[in-house]
Amino acid sequence: MDKRPNLVIQNPASFQGKWKDVFEKNQPLHIEVGTGKGQFITNMAIQNPTINFIGVERYESVLLTAMEKAELAGLKNLKFLGQDVKNLNQFFAENEVDRLFINFTDPWPKSRHEKRRLTYKTFLAIYKQVLKKDGEIHFKTDNQGLFEYSLHSMSTFGLSLKNVSLDLHNSAIENNIMTEYEERFSEKGMRIYRLEATYPQ
Repeated sequence: MDKRPNLVIQNPASFQGKWKDVFEKNQPLHIEVGTGKGQFITNMAIQNPTINFIGVERYESVLLTAMEKAELAGLKNLKFLGQDVKNLNQFFAENEVDRLFINFTDPWPKSRHEKRRLTYKTFLAIYKQVLKKDGEIHFKTDNQGLFEYSLHSMSTFGLSLKNVSLDLHNSAIENNIMTEYEERFSEKGMRIYRLEATYPQ
């Protein structure tokens, strides 16, 4: 990753509040937390050249695959952070992010692991700091239990929910870009759950 400074930002805290300087164009900023092998965010960047994207992934092995996808596509509007999501507010200033994607995160089904779920209240508080006042969270999962938990967690936190789908691929929602997991699960006939959330103004 050290050999790809144009793709992986090594000192993200130094760009807090200045991410527009990292990209060639000053455009809206969208982040995916837990970007995995990068299929979703790479295709998003390809299809949305007027938006800047950052994929956050702490596991180097899968991040390398994501970087290779971005390199092959020759993208100028996509960067990566090899960091933990819990430190997101150390890298981005208040109101700096326009949209945040959470796709197929680990459901951590055991009660004692609740605090690790990326829709737990401490994570929701971090997202609130970095998102703009009208910023959105877009969340997708195949796990019904995590989806139900997230609906409750977000509602309790005060977020407004819209475009809630209990079966995404049989819904009216258009222009859905799939992750690797999503393709695999949908091919098996499994439901995909999705929602959009915004914080109170």
